[in-house]
Amino acid sequence: MPGADEMTTASNTDLTVPLLDLKAQYATIRDEIEPVVREVIESQWFIGGPKLAELEADVSRYCSCAHAVGCASGSDAILLPLQGLEVGHGDLVVCPTYTFFSTAGSIHRLGATPVFCDVDPASYNMTAELLQKAFDRPDANRIKAIIPVHLFGQCCDMDGILDFASSMGVPVIEDAAQAIGAEDMHGRRAGSMGSAGCFSFFPSKNLGGFGDAGIVTLQDQALASRLAKLRNHGMDPKYFHGEIGLNSRLDALQAAVLTVKLRHLDSWTEGRQRNAAFYDAAISDAGGASSLVGLDESSDLALRFPQPAVSGARHIYNQYIVRVPAEHRDLVRTRLAEVNVGSEIYYPLPLHLQECFAFCGGEQGDHPAAEAAARESIAIPIYPDLTESQRAHVVESLIGIVRGL
Repeated sequence: MPGADEMTTASNTDLTVPLLDLKAQYATIRDEIEPVVREVIESQWFIGGPKLAELEADVSRYCSCAHAVGCASGSDAILLPLQGLEVGHGDLVVCPTYTFFSTAGSIHRLGATPVFCDVDPASYNMTAELLQKAFDRPDANRIKAIIPVHLFGQCCDMDGILDFASSMGVPVIEDAAQAIGAEDMHGRRAGSMGSAGCFSFFPSKNLGGFGDAGIVTLQDQALASRLAKLRNHGMDPKYFHGEIGLNSRLDALQAAVLTVKLRHLDSWTEGRQRNAAFYDAAISDAGGASSLVGLDESSDLALRFPQPAVSGARHIYNQYIVRVPAEHRDLVRTRLAEVNVGSEIYYPLPLHLQECFAFCGGEQGDHPAAEAAARESIAIPIYPDLTESQRAHVVESLIGIVRGL
C-alpha cells in the first residue's frame, strides 16, 4: 500500500514513465549478455547448435514439460502444433476473440477457420462455459482444436477447458505467449497442460529476446520430433522432405540471450507482482475495485484493477490492465500522456470485428464481454524496473484523472 509521503511526492514530480523500459532492464544484465553474444559470434554457429539445445532444455524444465522446440516467432509457435496435429483446410479451431491477432492468424494460414468465443469479463480468459457455446453450431464436428489464451499473464481455468475438450475428443493447444511462468490454482505451469504450449519471445514480453523468437513446449516425444522437423522445411535427413514444413528456426544469438535472461525471470516476475500489489492497494484505497466488479456497479471511483490470482495460482502480469468507462477511456489516456505516463490499449477491436475476418460472419454484439473490454481497458506501466517514485506517479496520476472526470 502506498504511504502518504510517497503519494504526495509522486504528485509533485515531473517523472517520465514509459509503458516499458527495456534499456533499464538491459543495464542490469549487460555484463552477462555481451560475453555470450561474443561467444556466438566467435563460434560462427548461428543456426541450431548447442545454444539452441541449452535454451530448449532450460525452457522445458522451467515450464514443467518434457520437451521444447524453438522456432522463429510466437506466431509460428501456434502454427507448428496446429500443423503437427493435422489441422488444415476445411477445419475449424476455437479461440477467444479478445487476443492478439496471431492466435487466429495462424489458424487461417493453415486453411482452417477460427471460431471465436467470448471471454470472462473479469479475467479476460476463455472458460468452459463460453467454449460450450462455440460448439453449439451445426458443423461442430469440424472443430479440430481449441486454443485457450492465458491473457495478460494469468492462466485460464484449465480444469474445465480440458474436461470439456476431452469429452469432445478435441486437443487443446495453450497460447501462453504472455504467460511464461504463470501457474493455475494447482501450481501447473502455463504450457504444460495441453497437447502443446506456445510461447513468444517478442522483446516486450516478460522473457523477451533481441528480436522475434518463439518456442513450443510439449510432453509428447513423437509430436516434439515432428515439430522439430516441420520448423526446418519438413527436412529429415538433410535435403529429404517427407512433408512440407516451413523455415521457422530460432537462431543461436536469440537462444543465447534468452538463456541468460531466463535466469532472471523469476525475480522480474516478483517485481511485477510487487508493482501490481501496490497499484491494487492504491486503487482500492481510493474507492476503486477489481475487475470482478463491473463498471456499472456502484463504487466510489470508476476505476477497476485486474482480478487477483485465485488461491494457489501465479499471475505474472505481462500487462496490468485497468478499466474506466468507455466514454472516458481516450481522455484518460490523453491526460496520462500529458503527465508523461505511457499507456496502451490491448486490444482496441476484437478479432470477430476485424475486417480481415469478416468472412467468419461476426457482428457487433456477438461477444459482449470482449467488446466491452476493448472499449474500456488501458494498460499502464508494470515492468519490474519501475522505481518507487515512478509507480507512485503512475497510480496517483491515474486516480486523480479518473476522479476529475
